[in-house]
Amino acid sequence: LFIARNLEPYRGYHSFIRSVPKILKKHPDAFILIVGSDGVSYGAPPPKGKGTFKDIFFKEVQDSISKELKKVFTERVLFLGTIKYEDLIKVIQISTVHVYLTYPFVLSWSLLESMSCESTIVASDTEPVLEVIENNKTGLLVNFFDYDDISDKVSSVLSEPEEFSEIGKNARNFIVENYDLEKISIPRYLKLIEDTING
Repeated sequence: LFIARNLEPYRGYHSFIRSVPKILKKHPDAFILIVGSDGVSYGAPPPKGKGTFKDIFFKEVQDSISKELKKVFTERVLFLGTIKYEDLIKVIQISTVHVYLTYPFVLSWSLLESMSCESTIVASDTEPVLEVIENNKTGLLVNFFDYDDISDKVSSVLSEPEEFSEIGKNARNFIVENYDLEKISIPRYLKLIEDTING
């Protein structure tokens, strides 16, 4: 599973899609679910006349793989587009592994949602991801640009998901202990507002 508001380089779409052929070579029965729209939220737009980043990088990968693998790639990579929140949670819950990649930038709530669902997370070793993912404890860290590293970590989880179930439990515990809405987040915001008012 890969989730991004928009399928663009800032959120690691290019690195993820390049990792997919190697994943499917080892796990041809796996489905790769990609959630996100075709737009650009951050950074520069794609070159004029070249289409969307989604299409540019998908075609790049398609053109670089064998005919046999291309068939699997085309059938097993599913673009879900933008989906409703309740459907997103269901997709997260049925997924074996969630890949979260980002340049050093604002942390996406989708990562926190996946952690709260006990997903096994494969995430980029970048800030602010390191605020919530501790390698081999609450997730598995990878080099943002190294699609071999990404595919190897994802394949490890797909091969033996039960071996990584503890990481998913740790991830949920971390979210409950640090981001619980009523016990942690709302009181923090109220205190911040109060401190600001009181100078």
